[in-house]
Amino acid sequence: MSKFDLKMPKMGESITEGTIINWLISEGDTFEEGDIILEVATDKVDNEVPAPASGTLVKTMFQAKDVVPVGQVIAVLEVSEEAHTTSKSEPVIQSASEESQKQKKVSKPKLVQVASSSNSFSTSNSNTFFSPLIIKIAREQHISFEELARIPATGHEGRLRKSDVFSYIEEGRPYQYSQTVTQDPTAYRIPQLTFNKGKGKIIEMDRMRQMIADHMVFSKHTSPHVTAYVEADMTNMVNWRNAHKKAFQEKYGERLTFTPLFVEAVAKAVKDFPNINASVDGNNIIVKEDINIGMATALPSGNLIVPVVKNADTKDLKILAETVNDLANKARENNLGGDDIKGGTFTISNVGTFGSVMGTPIINQPEVAILALGIIKKRPEVIETEKGDEIAIRSMMYLSLSFDHRVVDGFLGGSFVRRVADYFEQFDVNRKI
Repeated sequence: MSKFDLKMPKMGESITEGTIINWLISEGDTFEEGDIILEVATDKVDNEVPAPASGTLVKTMFQAKDVVPVGQVIAVLEVSEEAHTTSKSEPVIQSASEESQKQKKVSKPKLVQVASSSNSFSTSNSNTFFSPLIIKIAREQHISFEELARIPATGHEGRLRKSDVFSYIEEGRPYQYSQTVTQDPTAYRIPQLTFNKGKGKIIEMDRMRQMIADHMVFSKHTSPHVTAYVEADMTNMVNWRNAHKKAFQEKYGERLTFTPLFVEAVAKAVKDFPNINASVDGNNIIVKEDINIGMATALPSGNLIVPVVKNADTKDLKILAETVNDLANKARENNLGGDDIKGGTFTISNVGTFGSVMGTPIINQPEVAILALGIIKKRPEVIETEKGDEIAIRSMMYLSLSFDHRVVDGFLGGSFVRRVADYFEQFDVNRKI
């Protein structure tokens, strides 16, 4: 018998490292040539590493979930002298998908259970986790980790395979809206009901509508939404805009809508409360340095898209108006480029343009908050004057902020939306264009 170094095999031209999923052979165990010693994952494919010859596993150099460079020794084997002379080359690895049919025949599906509602993809079973390939597929298909945990798994010790995920997608994602599996037999479970959807004209979703639907469901699954409401007196801003919009267009050649005024005020409030300008990465909060304000915009097809005003806090009203008008025109003409809709850090949705009094917007992932602005409507209001309380006609608007309660608490969310309303109400009526 002689020692043999088992190395992390090369699994593709662009693959430089692999993640050890689990060891199927323990230290001291014997194996036959061709037995699967361990499973390895990359962001492209899952692989099973077979034994190059019969022998014994002497020592493992890495543990499950360790990321190992290609060519690094991962285990020491003891094999026969004869076998050693014929097995110096790297073992021939086999993708997990090639074995999926065999696994389906011999393995009963088992549901994996998530340990918490965090953004981590680990599960409550310490021997099971979602491989990089599974995570990549989930992100591409907009499948949340809670939904992944409900998919029947056929891999070793309940591990979810690529073939399991694709089979689940082909079946129409039947567990998309179910609750996470729990071991408590008394816990409530959403029944899998079959509803009578009725008859009528069938309209197939276009690709963008499907993406929007997936994005919205993913956002609701990912972020616990809370919505805070405030009311703002918009009279000063409305009167100033009405008095200056003609002169503004004559001077700068740009229409003066309310949107650049809204973006300007929101950007100022974001600077006051920078933690609202963030995203979540596992257990980390990323507070963004740039303030890029997305503005939800309706396309001619009826779908919504979110072009982004980059570095909104550094632009004056003239540049904001130019940028907003340019993005709005591109949206109407379906000419938005990839860069126009990337990099948003906070989003506003002007639901008032549709006549809505207020809205409860869904967070635009991976942001942590979104602001909906209702219709500006004249109402009789009680105001304080030098003569005392009086009733006057004022232009009023409701603001509603939906925020991710994982990282934004009620104080921050409420303070931020109140600050936006304050900037609206304190608009300088003597401002020059």
